[in-house]
Amino acid sequence: MLDTLDLAKRLIAAPSVTPATGSVFAELEAMLVPLGFAVHRFTRGDGPEGSDEAPVENLFAIRQGPEGSRHFAFAGHLDVVPPGPIGGENGWASDPFAPEVRGELLYGRGAVDMKGAIAAMVAAVAEVPQDAGTISFIITGDEEGPALHGTRALIDFMAAQGHQPDLCLVGEPTSVNRLGDMAKIGRRGSVNIFIDAEGTQGHVAYPHLADNPLPKLVAILAELDALTLDTGTRWFQPSNLEITDINVGNKAHNVIPAAGQARISIRFNDLHTGKSLSERVMAIAEKHGGSARPVISGEPFLTEPGAFSALVSAAVAAETGIVPELSTTGGTSDARFLRSVCPVIEFGLCNATMHKRDEAVAIPDLAVLARIYARIARAGLALEATE
Repeated sequence: MLDTLDLAKRLIAAPSVTPATGSVFAELEAMLVPLGFAVHRFTRGDGPEGSDEAPVENLFAIRQGPEGSRHFAFAGHLDVVPPGPIGGENGWASDPFAPEVRGELLYGRGAVDMKGAIAAMVAAVAEVPQDAGTISFIITGDEEGPALHGTRALIDFMAAQGHQPDLCLVGEPTSVNRLGDMAKIGRRGSVNIFIDAEGTQGHVAYPHLADNPLPKLVAILAELDALTLDTGTRWFQPSNLEITDINVGNKAHNVIPAAGQARISIRFNDLHTGKSLSERVMAIAEKHGGSARPVISGEPFLTEPGAFSALVSAAVAAETGIVPELSTTGGTSDARFLRSVCPVIEFGLCNATMHKRDEAVAIPDLAVLARIYARIARAGLALEATE
């Protein structure tokens, strides 16, 4: 098997703060071409740096199996979150983009989220014979950012080229306490809603000449905060609504402001849709004299336990001795888009250090994950078309 540690080091050493372009994709391409993959790279977005429309690079790689064979896809992202300060009491102990081994840990930004997993995928496919079926890589540079020109663009590309995976494994870091203890078979949906309350500015001593918007805003938020959306379902935890920002910007103590804004975030299960929740919030806002603007990030999805989850569990158990818990907890991922293409399950490394300073992966876990991924790919390609 290829040296997964070396592959991970190569990817970490190519800085790729979201939105990622360039060298990190060149590294992955250089790994895949010798394994028989045809690699397609393209960039979407033409806005200025720092905007939601900033250019994003994507990569789709495919190794065709025999005609009519199954198609198994690995998916993930090469972009990473900003590393933060380096050195000092609160900074990284080493350069986050200079991979460093200390003991049994490999340090570097993206070690677990998720360059380590992509390295394991590459090592895994080297162990799967080409005549077993078609394998592809669906890799974006915009998962940690707005996710506007990433996986959704890749889905459009695959549709245009006639590439339809039968199953997809996303390499997000799903494990909690040890490699293999959790896999994700679904995710809750996500919607952010921006609330506005308008009024008329005036002097606090003359309230009859003004219209204070803040009582409206407080009433809206109080009613929203008091909501119990549900108590959860068999596979999903209860939906939750959180107030995430309140902004007035009034620096004068004797002025009634002209407007106030707030933002809420709702993570919701399959009892709701983004549209139904948005309409509910908009109605509450309008009742109190305000308005609301929703931005739906994703709908809830569930890959029902069955043959796919069973083969993932069997592969994990064969290499680790434990059966993963099937879960829908956590935040969103690009699986929310890929689920429209084919059944999707997420499985990857331990997530304890993701997005943190001194992000690190246990080196033995890299090799074990590669073996797990190889088992999953082989089993997925051999699976009867019942999923």
